[in-house]
Amino acid sequence: MPDGAAPVLEVRGLKTVFRTRGGEMHAANSVSFHLNRGEVLGVGGESGSGKSVTMMSLIGLLPSPPAEIRDGAVLLGERDLLKIPPDELCHVRGAKVGFVFQDPMTSLNPVFTVGMQIMEPLREHMGMTKAQAEARAVELLELVGIPDARSRLKSYPHQFSGGMRQRVMIAIALACDPDVLIADEPTTALDVTIQAQIMELVKELRQKLGMAIIWITHDLGVIAAVADRVMVMYGGQVVEHGPVKEIFADPRHPYTRALLKTIPSIAGAREARLQVIEGQPPILSAAPTACPFRARCAHAMAVCEAENPARRAVDGAPLGHGHDVACHWTPPAREGAGHA
Repeated sequence: MPDGAAPVLEVRGLKTVFRTRGGEMHAANSVSFHLNRGEVLGVGGESGSGKSVTMMSLIGLLPSPPAEIRDGAVLLGERDLLKIPPDELCHVRGAKVGFVFQDPMTSLNPVFTVGMQIMEPLREHMGMTKAQAEARAVELLELVGIPDARSRLKSYPHQFSGGMRQRVMIAIALACDPDVLIADEPTTALDVTIQAQIMELVKELRQKLGMAIIWITHDLGVIAAVADRVMVMYGGQVVEHGPVKEIFADPRHPYTRALLKTIPSIAGAREARLQVIEGQPPILSAAPTACPFRARCAHAMAVCEAENPARRAVDGAPLGHGHDVACHWTPPAREGAGHA
């Protein structure tokens, strides 16, 4: 991003709560980050760490009730998406922010053709005629690598393979040339070969279209392959953030280090068994006042019980623009991920 250029998306202090019969669940706790034009931000962490809830909160995809956004700002350009009317937010979802969900079979409508589902946002948000939308739908299917695109417009979702359905979902998300594409674990339900194809496709689209991408995944290996920066979440908050190469070379949070040790390796020496992170992510009935990872952390101290650590810069860069971490413990400098 050029010096001084404003981010395409900026999130400040986002707090999302679910009201349930058993009480409140604090799913996103003061989450702050930014996204620059043309870059890929990888968001990592276990299931239940708050990744998807945070990203769905940005564009109003959570049902309310039970979800409630208590605080924060989501700036897309100069507009705060948390303050605009519902009909305007619907337009933003269709035209400015594309969203690719985990399971394309449940995301695509089984009773409408693929062509109709691609053409709908084009006619709704771009004001295209039927003929214009159909021509654009063919271009989009070709862009995402689906052969014989014109004839496939008449096909139904069940007539596509899992990988092809995911390509259709990406085509729909790209239909209106969005500024931001959010991909929520888009390769989770696919086999390894198709995963690699989808990741390569997204990288190609980023180069061709110059859009900004948020890639949500529990697999840090995927983040290493596609992202420029990584944001690790735990307990509904950001625990470490920074350039991918820096985080992988010198992780500073015990949770990030533990996640990296769970990645299988086929090169070099490795332990006989993959390491696991004992325990489960917390279910937060209140905003955390202590470190949410303390019960699973080998480096927990008394201060971890007394105070939830704030994010602090590791490399001297302004907070959020370099390597930062939310942890009371300081590991030895430049200690790699492979060390305890």
